[in-house]
Amino acid sequence: MTDHHIGLIVPSSNLTMETELPRMLNAREAIRPEDRFLFHSSRMRMKHVTPEELRGMNAQTERAALELADARPDVVATACLVAIMAQGPGHHCVAEAEITSVLRTEGAKAPVVSSAGALLSGIGALGARRVAIITPYMKELTATVVDYIEDAGVEVVDALSLEVPDNLAVARLDPAGLRDHWRRLDLRRADALVLSACVQMPSLASIQPVEDEAGLPVLSAATSTAFRILTELGLPPVVPDAGSLLSGRVAGPAAS
Repeated sequence: MTDHHIGLIVPSSNLTMETELPRMLNAREAIRPEDRFLFHSSRMRMKHVTPEELRGMNAQTERAALELADARPDVVATACLVAIMAQGPGHHCVAEAEITSVLRTEGAKAPVVSSAGALLSGIGALGARRVAIITPYMKELTATVVDYIEDAGVEVVDALSLEVPDNLAVARLDPAGLRDHWRRLDLRRADALVLSACVQMPSLASIQPVEDEAGLPVLSAATSTAFRILTELGLPPVVPDAGSLLSGRVAGPAAS
């Protein structure tokens, strides 16, 4: 058995990433017991999803990366999609490079994944050029996410904002509600559905059921992050009952 140590940088109010990601990779252990996944987190203060608090949280990135460097993880994932996307198109590349630089100054060699970049990678791996998305954000922030995705060359054909500004309240949303929410979207031109464009909004329990009913690939920021983490570790991106992206039928990008 090989132990894989995963470092997570999460908002202080995030309850979901440290739940859904371990749940996915623990499910993978059941079918691939040769790999075991261990998680180590560093938190950045943020309670409300507003531009001001997102900027304040981003200012804490260096400290969080330094803390994780001490644990010598095998991969580091920074998990607040909108905090990165709110900084402007393509910012995930800057954020990943900044964290990588901090890790390297401390002698840590872990590759770095961002949930923002992972979502784009997941959409690309599915070959999707047009997507519909659901977010918990206020409409203004959802528009920022739409602009970010479209800047990367993917058309967002429809978007639904649940308009929940309190980050803890987002974590407490019932993922089963997404089995109804997706029906409010126009999917006629969509190649894929992003059921949760937010690592705080729980969606894992609904990914496979919605995919089965909608008849098109369904992914989330969390499943995309799992996809990238597994790829960076050099492991097949396979998780049972987590949608097409993690079905084993989709090849991951070459590990960096």
